[in-house]
Amino acid sequence: MVREPQQERSRTTRARLVTAAAECLAERGWTGTTVGVVAERAGVSRGAAQHHFPTREDLVVATVEYLAEQQISEVRRRAETLPRGRGRAEPVARMLLNLYTGPMFRAALHLWVAASTDEALRAVLAPLEARVGREAHRVAVELLEADESAPGVRETVQSTLDLARGLGLASLLSDDSKRRERLVRQWAELLEPVVGQGLTRRR
Repeated sequence: MVREPQQERSRTTRARLVTAAAECLAERGWTGTTVGVVAERAGVSRGAAQHHFPTREDLVVATVEYLAEQQISEVRRRAETLPRGRGRAEPVARMLLNLYTGPMFRAALHLWVAASTDEALRAVLAPLEARVGREAHRVAVELLEADESAPGVRETVQSTLDLARGLGLASLLSDDSKRRERLVRQWAELLEPVVGQGLTRRR
């Protein structure tokens, strides 16, 4: 039997722990997500878990980075199928307004709430969330092919992401899909003048 190289085993173990942590956060929240619980769910020893993540905060940082990377990679993958120019606003609006939904958003939300009263968690989470927020904004600009040097464009992009977070919160308690769809169509009209500005400018 060919043994898996140690570096690859280490990478696999780390990935399993981070995935398990994301699932635990979504289901149990911050208080129910301990290194021991995550290790058990990932099928690794507590010692192995603490070798990769000595503290729960270390595990959280890796988990937030993982969630952000997964989300942004999926958005970019789907963006490859979008039309250029006119007709792009609505699918982009739908994609962005659905950005903060599902179990991964729920996991992140648990962390935000916990960090509001936990100084140690807030100290590690706040700068990381700021970095993730900047990346989300950059991806939104790419999707819209927007020119942020034009007046009001940056604010429009940021408002889109803020609206998406608000809709994500609304969807946690009930099925908000019908209202969301109406908002997508309305918001697409607001985004239409923004779409393709950057692409036109580069020509």
